[in-house]
Amino acid sequence: MPSFNNTLMPQPEKLTVGQGGLVVTSSFSVAAPQFRDERLDGAIGRMLHRLEYQTGVPIGKDILKDPANAALVIDVKDAGEAVQSVDEDESYSLNVTATGAKLQANTVVGALRGMETLLQLVQANHTGYFIPAVSIEDTPRFRWRGLLIDVGRHFEPVSVIERTLDGLAAVKLNVFHWHLTDDQGFRIESKLYPKLTGVGSDGLYYTQEQAKEVVAYARARGIRVVPEFDMPGHSVSWFVGYPEISSGPGPYKIRREFGISDEAMDPTRDSTYRFLDGFIGEMATIFPDPYLHIGGDESNGAQWKGNPRIVEFMHKHDMKDTAALQAYFNRHLLKILEKHHKHMVGWDEVLNPGLPKDVVVQSWRGEASLAAGAKQGYQGILSAPYYLDAMKSAEQHYLADPLPSNSDLTPQQRSLILGGEVCMWGEQLYERTIDSRIWPRTAAMAERFWSPENVRDVNDMYRRLDVMSVRLETFGLTHLTQEDVGLRALTGTTGIDAMRVFASVLEPVSFHERYEGQHTSQLTPLDRLVDAVRPDPPSRHEMEVLVRVFLENPSQHSGEQHRLLAIFAEWTTAGSKVQQLVVASPLLAEDATERVQQFAQLAEIGSQAVAHLASASPAPTGWKQSSLATLDAAQKPQGLVRFTVLGPLRDLVNATQ
Repeated sequence: MPSFNNTLMPQPEKLTVGQGGLVVTSSFSVAAPQFRDERLDGAIGRMLHRLEYQTGVPIGKDILKDPANAALVIDVKDAGEAVQSVDEDESYSLNVTATGAKLQANTVVGALRGMETLLQLVQANHTGYFIPAVSIEDTPRFRWRGLLIDVGRHFEPVSVIERTLDGLAAVKLNVFHWHLTDDQGFRIESKLYPKLTGVGSDGLYYTQEQAKEVVAYARARGIRVVPEFDMPGHSVSWFVGYPEISSGPGPYKIRREFGISDEAMDPTRDSTYRFLDGFIGEMATIFPDPYLHIGGDESNGAQWKGNPRIVEFMHKHDMKDTAALQAYFNRHLLKILEKHHKHMVGWDEVLNPGLPKDVVVQSWRGEASLAAGAKQGYQGILSAPYYLDAMKSAEQHYLADPLPSNSDLTPQQRSLILGGEVCMWGEQLYERTIDSRIWPRTAAMAERFWSPENVRDVNDMYRRLDVMSVRLETFGLTHLTQEDVGLRALTGTTGIDAMRVFASVLEPVSFHERYEGQHTSQLTPLDRLVDAVRPDPPSRHEMEVLVRVFLENPSQHSGEQHRLLAIFAEWTTAGSKVQQLVVASPLLAEDATERVQQFAQLAEIGSQAVAHLASASPAPTGWKQSSLATLDAAQKPQGLVRFTVLGPLRDLVNATQ
């Protein structure tokens, strides 16, 4: 058998590699001799189906009681918590030899994590498929490892949510943070207040039965569902049907623009809290998780300051500013949550000296804000470095840590950092593009939340991320195939080979850059080149590595030289063909006309730089300055997409004489 090729993601806490491995044959069977329940049986069934699909080997699906002849024995002590909490035991051990495998866990959730590892271990050789001999002891570094999806700005169908949950389970994330309400839409059915979705959702919302289905789907995969109902701000969609809970007279309509709005709930009326008591009580029957997120961010207080009655209330209660009024609101809201047996989670803005220590603070402002909360005794979740709409590379996200070793927090304060949460805000995506924004970068962050802190080798992360990305598409995720769909739609042809080459060195600009450049709203069609291309495509890191190795000794690294020249030649050939496609597509021309011209220039600069370096001959007078100026021009925002390879090209040019 070949040597073990470690493509696990996330990396386990402890891994020891043995000799040989367990061959997967049609006699492969599973025994669960101790605890069994419906959730464990369902997970084993899904695992066997995936193993069969992965290997092409027909596998029986019966779960045996007697472990004597089973290839895989799954020993689970008990079910775990009736409602999964932040303290659920997710640890497991996995031992594989040539004669069999044994997975042990204290809970079903631990067994779920172990089965994902087992499937990732499967490898092939010339004779078939096998599971390498390994010994693994594994437990997560952080207890809270989540992904937020905002469906308030753009609604995402249940099918999108469920395939995302499959992806979360595959990379051992354990929280789905469902941002269900915002100014642009109220997305969860309330039978007590039917106008919330009746007039506040454009007809795009989840029924209570659908929401319960998602909760059950998530639980089957060891994932908690934490709903978010944003208040007191980001709440215009509430007021369309129920203006009486707002701080202004109305009438209201769904807000199509993005950004911070002035509107907010009225914290001074008892009727507001009675309304919220009824709503939260109803939602508590749908979402059993112990935590409920109340948002609490970006409420600017403008509507409060513009209401004389509210201003008088603030004076009467010695509130010096609107932050004090929001703290008053949060204290009343907390009592309602406690009544319905929920712990409050809120964004940084809820942090106030009078806030009870039971509240969890989710930080979008950064590591300093997270640490400040911990120093005041609050549990916290870090999200600031993990905003997917910033279109940062997997490397940047990967190296950001909720609790770095150089943190000045005491051991007690460090224990208050629950973990991290990746955030997928929905202003500029919809069901066809969401997968490419979430995956595969989220898998890198999942490793940061699960694996030991010293697992930080970026090159190895990218090696394994490529493999993980392919695995993820087997769940129905479309992050790889979506780009071709978008390119075909833009060009109106199946002949997109040249467009693929062009797109391979492009990525979307950040949310803020696009918002400033296009002034997007909820009504903006998301059908441009920026929507087709992927964040952090493989070209970025691959070119960086290739150029770095080549520059170590340009005259000796002939393999890298030939590879670079072949890439630049491919760009040149593709560029002329893309030019023709751009002329025939007005929508593509908007974003690509200047970028295609620059693409050709980049190919020429790259090939000339490699030639000069390989031959150790000086570049012509003025060539270096001219080339750097061209790269500077290509660096500037244009067409809502940016080049991924400008850094390595700049290194090549700067290395010339």
